[in-house]
Amino acid sequence: MSVQQESSTDGATEALEVWIDQDLCTGDGICAQYAPDVFELDIDGLAYVKSADDELLQQPGATTAVPLPLLRDVVDSAKECPGDCIHVRRVSDRVEVYGPDAE
Repeated sequence: MSVQQESSTDGATEALEVWIDQDLCTGDGICAQYAPDVFELDIDGLAYVKSADDELLQQPGATTAVPLPLLRDVVDSAKECPGDCIHVRRVSDRVEVYGPDAE
């Protein structure tokens, strides 16, 4: 699958969201290096997603939107993550398109 937001039948791009499974996070920080506007390491040594207004989202399963300009960086984060814990899915049907559970 190419690294772009998926097109719907009407030609519009589908919104994507990302979340991190902290139970699998190794705290390596690769995600924060690739996409610091989306990911951040907290004082517990684990990575979390951030909201559009830069707030760290620490609730289990918290998601944040994937900004189109940062999509490649978010996908690279998911591919390079040693913990295989970054999940990118379509908002519309919650199907994972990048990450360990992608089809």
